[in-house]
Amino acid sequence: MARRAPDAYSGQLRAPSHHRYTWEQYIAIERDSPIKHEFLDGEIFAMAGGTPEHAALAAAVIGELGAQLEGKPCRVYTSDLRVKVLASGLATYPDAAVICGELQRDPLDKNSAVNPVVLVEVTSDSTEGYDRGEKFEHSRQMPSVSEYVLASHREPLVEVFRRGPSKWARLEARSGARVRLESIGCELAVDRLFAGIALHTE
Repeated sequence: MARRAPDAYSGQLRAPSHHRYTWEQYIAIERDSPIKHEFLDGEIFAMAGGTPEHAALAAAVIGELGAQLEGKPCRVYTSDLRVKVLASGLATYPDAAVICGELQRDPLDKNSAVNPVVLVEVTSDSTEGYDRGEKFEHSRQMPSVSEYVLASHREPLVEVFRRGPSKWARLEARSGARVRLESIGCELAVDRLFAGIALHTE
């Protein structure tokens, strides 16, 4: 897989060309940093802050999933949960993640989860290409991931990419509709998620 610095970041932290950060150095930086960073191939990328609308939409998704998962052996996590793709080494912070059963941790870092079932990203002008492209490519390398969800910042739209026997299927729901997350038995009603949120490009 071709790897590049995601265009979703401002103020990237980069090592000089003769030096790359180790995983241990990255974890030490994260432990003391007031902002979150992604890690890939020895490089550290500072994550840009989001808008109030982005935060509201992510919170709405988390609220809906949390309510529907009550009493089930699954839990929804906020963007404070670090997720690591063991196959590629990417460490990232999805806008929401659902883990079923026991949370499995990276052997090198007890604070990084490695077994999400559902990953959710709220797009933005700066992250949409990355969320649809390289980040999705990394995420689907996790055997546990059954569904990858994108909530649009442009319009009332939720897309679900679902793992199939041989390929990933794409489903979408727009205003007035809802989409089901089969892996966790939940539904997302588009109008309910986007209620009161003013959509605009950033």
